[in-house]
Order: sequence, then structure tokens, then C-alpha cells
Amino acid sequence: MADQQTHVAVLMGGLSSEREISLRSGNACADALEGEGYRVTKVDVDRAVAARLAELEPDVCFNALHGRYGEDGCIQGVLETMGVPYTHSGVLASALAMHKERAKAVLREAGVPVAESRLVSRAEAAKGHPIKPPYVIKPPAEGSSVGVYIVREDQANPPQELHSADWALGEELMVERYIPGRELTCAVMGEEALGVIEIRPAEGLSFYDFESKYAPGGSIHELPASLKPNVYQLVQKLSVAAHRALGCRGVSRSDFRFDDRPDGTGELICLEVNTQPGMTATSLVPELAAHSGRSFGELVRWIVEDASCNR
Repeated sequence: MADQQTHVAVLMGGLSSEREISLRSGNACADALEGEGYRVTKVDVDRAVAARLAELEPDVCFNALHGRYGEDGCIQGVLETMGVPYTHSGVLASALAMHKERAKAVLREAGVPVAESRLVSRAEAAKGHPIKPPYVIKPPAEGSSVGVYIVREDQANPPQELHSADWALGEELMVERYIPGRELTCAVMGEEALGVIEIRPAEGLSFYDFESKYAPGGSIHELPASLKPNVYQLVQKLSVAAHRALGCRGVSRSDFRFDDRPDGTGELICLEVNTQPGMTATSLVPELAAHSGRSFGELVRWIVEDASCNR
């Protein structure tokens, strides 16, 4: 059990499109930390967060934010400036991993296979196919599959949503070669790769989108994934390589596609690295930790004990 005097501020909510998921993650982590004996304060992050933390004077900040301002180096910079130890990755790794196209350049250099892609303006993406279908369109710096569209081979035009006057996901988009096959994910704790999960969206859902990620019963998780041992181990090896290449700290989660169809390419491709993986009741990292013998309480305690500045 933790020292009762250890005061943990759980940063949650925030200003991004993933606010509601962050609130779920934050509440789950706060409850678990209280169960481990920590003194916990929940902080719903807004633009006055620095003043709020100066008032609270926590020993540690547990970062349960997702998306912009919480996962992209912004809150990490605030905490570094204030000298408050915090969890997960630091400023540079967070900013780098959050921008999918820039992260790919680093991963490719480290020998981690990634899909061909390029950045285009929303106008260009809406005007006509920027690359040959099938391909994926996604904002380069959002998470939880927000704003992701799969353009199939038989689609004559790009998604009509790109023309919307209500579009709020930025004017720069990433178009990426679509990788068919299986969806795999693997978490890294420190330098240790955990297990590999295969994720399948529930019947009626087209891919592992926002709904299948967070709705109860929205996806089917197979743990351990049914893979040949050499492929399973390669996913783990590449997850650690990606974690190291981007300079991640604490817990990260790497997502992959594996094309093992009978007429497929056999390629294993890293899609992205998440430096602030979800910590909700349906999230993957707690499931992977449990598979390795760690309770949710033990997981969040390890994350807090790993906290520091200069990450």
C-alpha cells in the first residue's frame, strides 16, 4: 500500500475531442489509486490547470488525458515547468508520437515497418482520390479513431464528410495505404512487452472505430492472439523498438495490421504508438496487464511509481 501522504492529482477530461473517454479513464484510475492507499484529487483539466495544481501541490500528476493538449506534449511542458513529477511519456516523445506522419519517419528509421502515406490538405482530399484506393484518411494528430475514414476500392469519390462546413478536425489530413488483415495491439511497460491482443469489431461495425473501442460489447478481444510464435514475438519486439525509438516512458501501446489472408502480402505494419492508452473498463492496456498477472491497482501503482520530471 502507498504512503497515505502521497498525493496524486489525476488529470482528466481536458479540451480535446476525447474528453469523455478521458473522464472515464481518469475516474477508473482515481478509484484504483485510492484503493492502493494514495490520497487522490481528481482534476478536470481546463486552461487554468497550472493555477489549480499550484494550489493543490500534488506529489505526482497521473496523466489520464487523451488527445490534444494532454497527449501531445502540452500538459507535459506545463508539468516540467512547474517541476511536478508526472506519468507516461515526456514532452518530445508525446509530441512526436501524437503526430502520426512525423512518428512514422522515426519508426521507419528504427526498422519498424509502417504504411506509405502523405499529408494533404482537406481541400485536396475532398477534390478527388489523393492516392489510389483503398486508402485511409485520418487527422494526423487525433486518437480514438476520431475522423478516420476507410475509402474502399469501389468508392468513386472521397468521403462527403470532407466537404462539411462543420468539419472541426483541422485542414491537414494524412492519407495512408489501407492495410487489410487482422488488427493487433501490444503494450509496453518500461522495457517489457506485454501480450498481444487481436481485436475484431462486433458484428455490424465496419472497423475498430470509436464505437467499437468504447461501447460495451463493441469489439471482441482475443488474448493471447492466435498467431504463430514467431509472429507473436515479432509484434512484441517491434512494440519495444517503437517505444524506444520515440523515446516513450511508462506505458505505451502499439497498434498493428497483419495481412495473413490466403492471398495476402504477409506484411506486419505498425499503424501508430499511443503514449496515453485508454484506461477504461473496456481498454486494452488493463486487459494486457491482467493477462501478465497484474491487477488494475498494481498497474496504476506501477505507473505512479515510475513518474518523474525530465522524461
